[in-house]
Amino acid sequence: MLHRTIHDTHRHYAWDHAIPPVATAAPGDTVTLICRDAWDGVITPESGPEILRTDMSGRVNPVTGPVYVEGAEPGDTLVVTMESYRPSGWGWTANIPGFGLLTEDFPEPALQHWHYDLTGGTPLMFGTTAHIPLAPFTGTIGVAPAAPGQHHIIPPRRTGGNMDVRDMVEGSVLYLPVEVDGALLSIGDTHAAQGDGEVCGTAIETPIEVTVRLDLEKGNASTYPRIIRPHAETAPPGPVDVTMGIGPDLHQAARDAVRGMIDLLAARHGLAPVDAYMLCSVAGGLRISQIVDAPNWTVSFHMPRGIFAD
Repeated sequence: MLHRTIHDTHRHYAWDHAIPPVATAAPGDTVTLICRDAWDGVITPESGPEILRTDMSGRVNPVTGPVYVEGAEPGDTLVVTMESYRPSGWGWTANIPGFGLLTEDFPEPALQHWHYDLTGGTPLMFGTTAHIPLAPFTGTIGVAPAAPGQHHIIPPRRTGGNMDVRDMVEGSVLYLPVEVDGALLSIGDTHAAQGDGEVCGTAIETPIEVTVRLDLEKGNASTYPRIIRPHAETAPPGPVDVTMGIGPDLHQAARDAVRGMIDLLAARHGLAPVDAYMLCSVAGGLRISQIVDAPNWTVSFHMPRGIFAD
């Protein structure tokens, strides 16, 4: 097994399987990707809100990569274990005019800077009002789509991308359906913390070094990405399975997320689909993970493994 480091000079701003890979990895290898923040380093700790009027056409949400995974073919599943995050110690949150859930309510730019301690576990501070636990994850992670040409980096899709699912914490395992040879994995849009929905359009955006382990499951690719989170936020303790629905219709995305969990529970526990459906209703959790990256929204469905006797 080998380890590689990919610097943020190797970044791109659209999904396109014609982009040549910057590194090759074999299943079992680990890769560290140095990721810029969502505004490509334009915002600095000294910036004021007027920086948000900068024309960022073609530069938003840079992703580091792509990484070619040996043996990956269409129909396979790329398994990405989030080994570690190394945040920078500074980040920002912004109200960007024209972006977010309530654009008509908040037309003026606003910028909040964050500074945090990486060693002592000090919570992040929102002025003197709130203490926010440090919970780093990557907002954008995906593989190249089969459809030719460039595809906008902002909306998520079947192959992942800007999903903004905050369950991608250290130790989580992400399963991505592969559509092209080599999968072509890229990562970016790293966050120090985020709420479900990311309603203003930004989280605590921060540069982070992300280390992942890459594995491969041959065949049987899922319809959408899914996650195994290593620990629950609430009782019962233990790992949590997360399925997703992604698309322009929020209701349909919710249906797809639930169907994904029904399929998973039926396969893993031998449940009849209707029994899995009823179990989802009494023990699962349906969340809007992202509702600002038009035209596609991310809905996730959470099921704690601790409820199962086996």
